[in-house]
Amino acid sequence: FRTDSCRRKVIEYVGHVVRKGVAELREHQYEAKGIGGSYLFRIDDDFVIDATMCGNNARFINHSCQPNCYAKIIMVESKKKIVIYSKRDINVMEEITYDYKFPYEEEKIPCQCGSSSCRGTLN
Repeated sequence: FRTDSCRRKVIEYVGHVVRKGVAELREHQYEAKGIGGSYLFRIDDDFVIDATMCGNNARFINHSCQPNCYAKIIMVESKKKIVIYSKRDINVMEEITYDYKFPYEEEKIPCQCGSSSCRGTLN
């Protein structure tokens, strides 16, 4: 990635758009097959983008509690899209990050972002 101006589109998160139930089933299948990490991104209460097997570089963007980007759901031709935008200028060799903001779950997912303001968990 290159230096980016503040609040500019960095990349769209793409993959297969599936219903929530299908995403949950796929997540279990991925775990059973030993596929390390799934790339499921919730669009809303009903739909999820699954970029695990088919996606772009957006699926490799890491979490940070002090990110330089943010994810936003936008409407394009009556379809919801997830777009990653920069929060500030990003240096050429700087890692692109955003806050995953995982919903509350009983089992806490440890955060290893290394930020000075790390929350300790992703949820």
